[in-house]
Amino acid sequence: MIIGFDGKRAVSNMTGLGNYSRLVIERLALENPGDRLLVYTPALKSNPRLDPIKALHNVEFHLPPPQGFKGSLWRTFGVTNNLRADKVDVFHGLSNELPLNIRKSGVPSVVTMHDVIYRTMPECYKPIDRTIYDFKYGRSCRNADRIIAVSERTKQDVVRFYGIDPDRIDVIYQGCDESFKRIWSSEELSALKTRLNLPHRYILQVGTIERRKNLELTVRALSSLPKDVELVVIGRDHHGYKPVVEKLARELGVSSRIHYYSGLDFKDLPGVNQAAEVIAYPSRYEGFGIPVVEGLESMRPVVAATGSCLEEAGGNASIYVNPDSPREMAQALTSLLDGTRDVPAMTAAGKEYASRFDKRRMASDIKTTYAKAIDTFNAGK
Repeated sequence: MIIGFDGKRAVSNMTGLGNYSRLVIERLALENPGDRLLVYTPALKSNPRLDPIKALHNVEFHLPPPQGFKGSLWRTFGVTNNLRADKVDVFHGLSNELPLNIRKSGVPSVVTMHDVIYRTMPECYKPIDRTIYDFKYGRSCRNADRIIAVSERTKQDVVRFYGIDPDRIDVIYQGCDESFKRIWSSEELSALKTRLNLPHRYILQVGTIERRKNLELTVRALSSLPKDVELVVIGRDHHGYKPVVEKLARELGVSSRIHYYSGLDFKDLPGVNQAAEVIAYPSRYEGFGIPVVEGLESMRPVVAATGSCLEEAGGNASIYVNPDSPREMAQALTSLLDGTRDVPAMTAAGKEYASRFDKRRMASDIKTTYAKAIDTFNAGK
């Protein structure tokens, strides 16, 4: 089989959508050595996270041809010419979108929908961005032969907002990077904490600093926790929201207990997870919530928020709180920090639950979706 991929995020995005894109391409290539995987990208930047994929014999990166569309126009329209010329059997839009003319390309298509948060929390987006996302992603859902949703919640949202037949949507969970499964030694963790100047005791929250991620809830809860417990935040500021959090921290008198890390080397992230006492992820809305799975794989207890899909990511092995209740958050964190909760039992259950997010199963399920897409396409000819 010749499989085409929209590779823009795999090449240029270092966080969620990029991680998913790289994971899918790498795992499908490893599990299906007889397939050719063609990754179409407007540019091919230097990215060490791509090196393992570039080393695979059955993965090829394709750039825009010398003549014709370039950049986003090629990705949106021109790439379909390349799909036909390369005799692609199925094209997979890995990050919510497909070329606008995919229905006229003669190529079966699949799109992965990660979320429709621009609909569920429109206040977090500029009006122009909401309009663009709604047009592109909604059209992609309607045009795709099959849709992959990363969670049941995302599937429900796609059905709700775009009127898609639920039978056209397959829920396929993603796994996290293998590096989170290796348990670091105490010596490795001690060296990491010294090198990164990490606190002795800390809660970890990973994610872009924006309103939706709800860092404020953890900051408010921090003011009720023992003073030797600090907060490590890994993520970049988004639309200037970090000053809002910093102002709140000053008002609560906890500024000196919060440590921000932006641009952390990904290879250090598993260790930073494992050195934490608790993983906090009180996001108000997510499509899936991979930091929860990373926390479970790292054998750390997780506190997440109700209201979206995080219960799918953490199962009954995590604690869930109202995203508007600092009291609930503080109580949950305290129960893990003071030994009220059986943390070893909780982390063991979390590790077992995380085993369902298996990358081999993900790859197999995606190939099944490709077969369905091809059948649907052929039936409609």
